[in-house]
Amino acid sequence: MKRYAWSRLNTQQVGAYAEYFVKMELTMYGFQVYQTEVDDRGIDFVARYDNHDFIEVQVKSSRTNGYIFARKEHFSLRKNLFMAVVLFTEGVAPSIFLIPALAWENPTKLLISRDYEGLKSKPEWGLNVSGKNMPELQGYCLDATLKAICV
Repeated sequence: MKRYAWSRLNTQQVGAYAEYFVKMELTMYGFQVYQTEVDDRGIDFVARYDNHDFIEVQVKSSRTNGYIFARKEHFSLRKNLFMAVVLFTEGVAPSIFLIPALAWENPTKLLISRDYEGLKSKPEWGLNVSGKNMPELQGYCLDATLKAICV
């Protein structure tokens, strides 16, 4: 049986795997991880490292490059909110990126702000995942972000 055959999983399974994977990786770094009972505010779980403040985490996943987003009404730009992005490549272990919500205060080619004024779609914070934007995304790899917040 081939490991990391992400194509065998449906969308819901990939999402669940991503959420559990992020929780377990944070646990391995020494975080205490707490599951939210109801996901009605866009927060998948909260975590805390030693005596630091709690962080709130929303997990997103993708099997392809492309656009990932969170609605602005559920992902407000505040200090302790993070988007964990898990990228799945067939045959390879997943990659985790942990992006502080405040990073969207200064949109880039990677970090997008869309308001859709006058349109049906609701405003959103987006992530344009592409080969071209990968160097910027690498700056948010799990190790780098955790070093920055756990000092």
